Amino acid sequence: MLHRSTVGKLTLSTFLFAVPLNSALAQDASAIADRLQAVLKTQSMDLSWDSVTGDASQTVLQGAKLTVQGPDAPKALPLGKLTLTGVTETDNGGYHIDKVTTDPYEITEKGSTITSSPVEIGGLVLPGAAATDPLESVMLYETLDVDTFSVKVDGKQAFALNQMHVELTPPTAGATMDFSANVEKFTGDLSLVTDPNAKRIIDELGYKTIDGFFEAEGSWQPSDGRMQLSQYDVTVNNAGTLGMTFDVGGYTLDFLKSVQELQKKMADQPKGADTNAQSMAMLGLMQQLTLAGATIRFDDDSLTGKVLDYVAKQQGAKPEDIANQAKAILPFLSGQLQNPELAKQLSAAVNTYLDDPQSLEIAAKPASPVPFAMIAANAMSNPVELTKTLAVSVMANQAAE
Repeated sequence: MLHRSTVGKLTLSTFLFAVPLNSALAQDASAIADRLQAVLKTQSMDLSWDSVTGDASQTVLQGAKLTVQGPDAPKALPLGKLTLTGVTETDNGGYHIDKVTTDPYEITEKGSTITSSPVEIGGLVLPGAAATDPLESVMLYETLDVDTFSVKVDGKQAFALNQMHVELTPPTAGATMDFSANVEKFTGDLSLVTDPNAKRIIDELGYKTIDGFFEAEGSWQPSDGRMQLSQYDVTVNNAGTLGMTFDVGGYTLDFLKSVQELQKKMADQPKGADTNAQSMAMLGLMQQLTLAGATIRFDDDSLTGKVLDYVAKQQGAKPEDIANQAKAILPFLSGQLQNPELAKQLSAAVNTYLDDPQSLEIAAKPASPVPFAMIAANAMSNPVELTKTLAVSVMANQAAE
């Protein structure tokens, strides 16, 4: 926060000294703000403000607004007062900022209102304009915190979260960048769903309102482009946890830079312009990636039983009858995979899960990384081979690795 100083009577000499000093401080603050604006522009975002005051110890942008570039982007996000505290210049001509804080903000568009408490970013690094190291050209931060965030639809709260925290370990000196994110609690009001069929199912299952939490963590090695998401779990209390992991190669700094440049070109296109060329170029970039592994897993917390009860009620049967029907039908469905080993695994896993719902996991663990180009080609021309290419397996009621 800015500290107000009490101004007393100034002598002429003090006044003459203060004028050029204040001018120099304003120039420093403007340079910091301009650099932040320039770096955000490379991320396809426009930052504007009404005025800049302060110095390196604390720079304040009044009336700040952030706009995502692109013809279909939402209107400007009013950040209000943007405060940058503890700014020091780095060796490459950029800045390290101890803390960046926004005002609370609220934005309404198409009947929806988004409200957020102040966003606080710690350890933000702004690369210098002349930075030559590819890693130094990326804007990184150490922490990001938001206490509360909510979405209202027609005046009714549809979604809210509390205590979101993101943490990054900058990949200095060739080290891996570790990252994590968590949301302590989120809530959702599913009674606002308008589709009558979906609304009826939600009511029958007892999920008019839901609450839960979110956890994620992973790592990135810029030198070889290996990106690992070791956890990405969304937990809904009294329902279950849906989680996924992946291990991708080729996500290098050159790849990231190419994606950013292409995104900027797409954002600069006028509304309604043909973006097929850029879309094809993006698909071409994605072919540089390889998949070393991936999983999707569901850990049950009563959802399966509720679904079986619901289906049984609709058919005038018992839940165990519905489970047995699913077991009987599954071999015919899994046979279409034309992968006898996987079909056998799938039938066994589903049978085990329906008898005692704990967890169900599908994993892709190829012997060696598979290029995305090969995955795309198999998906379009020979999808039955895709499960073999990716070495897909299914398991039930086993502990997560």
